[in-house]
Order: sequence, then C-alpha cells, then structure tokens
Amino acid sequence: MKPGYGKIGEDGLVFMRCFAIDFTNYKIKNMNKMKTCFFTLLALFSLTITNAQTADEIIAKHIDAIGGKDKLSQINSVYMESTTSVMGTDAATKTYIVNGKAYRNESDFNGQTLVQVVTDSSGWEINPFTGATSATAMADDVYQSRAGEIYAVDPLVDYAANGGKVELAGQEQTGDVNAYKLKYTNKYNKETVFYIDPATWYIIKTVSTANVMGQEATVTSTLSNYQKTDFGTAMPYALNVDMGQFALAVTVQKVEMNKTIDPTIFDMPKQ
Repeated sequence: MKPGYGKIGEDGLVFMRCFAIDFTNYKIKNMNKMKTCFFTLLALFSLTITNAQTADEIIAKHIDAIGGKDKLSQINSVYMESTTSVMGTDAATKTYIVNGKAYRNESDFNGQTLVQVVTDSSGWEINPFTGATSATAMADDVYQSRAGEIYAVDPLVDYAANGGKVELAGQEQTGDVNAYKLKYTNKYNKETVFYIDPATWYIIKTVSTANVMGQEATVTSTLSNYQKTDFGTAMPYALNVDMGQFALAVTVQKVEMNKTIDPTIFDMPKQ
C-alpha cells in the first residue's frame, strides 16, 4: 500500500478484490462476477447498519421515546384502572405500582376478585378460580419470572442497576415491523425478549415463559395504542396476552402518576 492511504479495513479489501477487474479484456461472462460482488457488498453494508446499534443505544432511544430519563426518574408510583377481557367476560381491574418495591393487580370477575401481588422480596395471590379463597404464597419460580412487574415503567429502564443484563439478538419481523430483539435476563436468570419498533422506539411485543395453570407456557404480550399520560410520559393503553391455553385483553382507561398508595395493600393477609 502506498504511504498516506491508511488502513482500508476488511470491507474495503472485499471491495477492492471485487472490482480489481481487467476492463481491457472485459467480457460478458464477467457479469456474474460483478453481480456476486454487488450482492456481497450489499450484505456487508446491511450487516454494518444492523451492528451499528447496540443494546444500550436502542434502550436509550426507547427511554427518550417514552418520556426521557429525567422524566421517568420522577415516577414514584403508578395507579391504573382498566378492563380485562377473558373468554367473553369483562373484569374491572385496578393496578398499583410503587416503583421498585411493589405491584398489586386486582380484577373483579362477577363478584370474584383475583388478586396478584409482587414485591421486591416475594409474591402472593388470591385466586378463587383455583379454589383458593385465601391468600397463598407464590412459588419461587413464579415469583422470579414476575419480579419485573414492580418497575413503574419497564425492566429495561435501569436494568443494570437492578441486577439485569441485556443483549441484542438481531432483528425479527413482527407484523409489518422489522423489530429489534433485546433479550433481557433478570437477576433471577429469567429471560424475556423485548421487541422494539425502530420507527417509534416503543416496545411492541414481549415473549417469556411462565407457569400457567401448573404448566410451563410461552407468554406473548402485544402492546399497542401508546398514548401520553397527563404526566407527560408515553405508555401502551392496550395489551393482549396470549398464554397458549387462553388469552386476555387489557384496555386502560385511567392512569395516575405519583398517586399516594397505602403500602399495607401489598402485605399478605394473615390466615
């Protein structure tokens, strides 16, 4: 290489090899070689574009899209009212989250109330549909897979500080979106794949495994209808959850940020 040209790099060497053709003796049969070179370069270009985004860069753009780090850091609690639809039955649902500490979800199905609570140390539930009319502790495996519900936004925000890790697993077609796939592993080594739309930087789908009715199942959640809350942050107002054996749809009607929440509602009732 002549002085002053610098280092070309691997992609540059491929380019030079491809186009080091003797144009004086050029013949039609060289067209196939030209096509091969072109598609090789196109593939290298596409690979470079894909690898240009790191997991942390994608998460940073996601955080900016839903309100920005400063705004999200001001969220101490979230209260939501929604409707949960399961097999043709609608239930009025209330959700309480104290950021990083506790989560409570209660749904009233025709007078039968399903309660699920996750804290930063354990979980419990009251599930009349399994014959349990009093509070029972969550199995460790169930609790560990649901531990991320205590975060007011989503587990990707401050994931490292909360003991998690994230890796970019490429891109995958999700509907009409070629979404980024982020594999999130929480501190209990439970995995969730987040799919992020590169146009909006919103999470549009998550896939995880969970214990459903005593059996391990793949849980696919589709998030949509993102809206800005009165607090100025964006969140999905529609959630569809497919658990294999059954599915449920959640439609959010009301969101309150930093509402005062009684901490005793997360305490497991004594028998």
